[in-house]
Amino acid sequence: MNAILDSLKRLPEQLTDGLKQAVNFKLPKNYRKITNIVVSGMGGSNLAGRLAESAFAQELKIPLLINADYEVPALVGRDTLFIASSYSGTTEETLHAYTEAKKRKAKIAVLTSANSRLAALAKKDGYPVIAFTTEANPSGQPRLGVGYALSSLLAVLQAAGALTVKTASILTAAAKMKNWNEKLTPEKSNNLASKLADQLVGKNIIIVAGSFLAGNAHILRNQLNETSKNLASYLVLPEMNHYALEGLAHPKSNQDDCLVLFFESALYSPRVAKRLALTRQVVSKNKLKTAGTKLTGKTKLEQSLELLSLGAWLSYYLALANKVNPATVPWVDWFKKELR
Repeated sequence: MNAILDSLKRLPEQLTDGLKQAVNFKLPKNYRKITNIVVSGMGGSNLAGRLAESAFAQELKIPLLINADYEVPALVGRDTLFIASSYSGTTEETLHAYTEAKKRKAKIAVLTSANSRLAALAKKDGYPVIAFTTEANPSGQPRLGVGYALSSLLAVLQAAGALTVKTASILTAAAKMKNWNEKLTPEKSNNLASKLADQLVGKNIIIVAGSFLAGNAHILRNQLNETSKNLASYLVLPEMNHYALEGLAHPKSNQDDCLVLFFESALYSPRVAKRLALTRQVVSKNKLKTAGTKLTGKTKLEQSLELLSLGAWLSYYLALANKVNPATVPWVDWFKKELR
């Protein structure tokens, strides 16, 4: 439990520490001759990719695809920057996808923890590697080490010329994240994360957010599943308005079992903001419970990090309310053992 708390408290430090570790990272010159980017990873190891894909959607100059599978898409080839991401460096799907990308002559870069199997393999094959040390994530859980994965991924995207984001902007956002994070610790009783967790107890949680926070919604869904042992899903505006509203009516048990968790933002477009308000009305008219908050960051990156911090703590407090161990993933471990 202490390791989990330490990881949560040091989440902003992961980002700044990861930036320092990747400061001298470079890619071969031919890695700039790409037409697409594929981030290949599973579970907690693809969360940074999902956050970057949505938070930087308007800045990314090259299409970015998340690949969470053994196989790789048909588009992977010589013009692909294939980023193999595995926190542990032992994920079987990612190792298999790495081998497939290598056969296709893709331009491969690897993100993984130091001294891992994947790091050794990539170095042997001559591919660029960011093998980060994970001192600020003593829990060892990839879903709580997103700061390291995100800083490493941003370094690769910058080096490839796919994204231009000033380091100063990242550091400013990380500093604000530290401030938000400190307000959510157990020492700050009755904080926002703990109050939201109280409302989520016993509920099937449906997260609703705008497009630039879609990656965060995915991350929070994963953390609620793994850390809180609580069923959760997510929907993204405006797309959800074209189908999900009609699914609220049945089963009737939705009224007792479900809670829709809204994340508002002043950075949504006026039309998306109006959609969120109307969506909340539809949810209420269908007699489902709601909760939520409005993010305060000044930029999309700041709000993404704000929600990353809030979500991590929220899942921790809900785990305590559910009387489960936030550190363990017994069914995932059982599944992996049976699969072997």
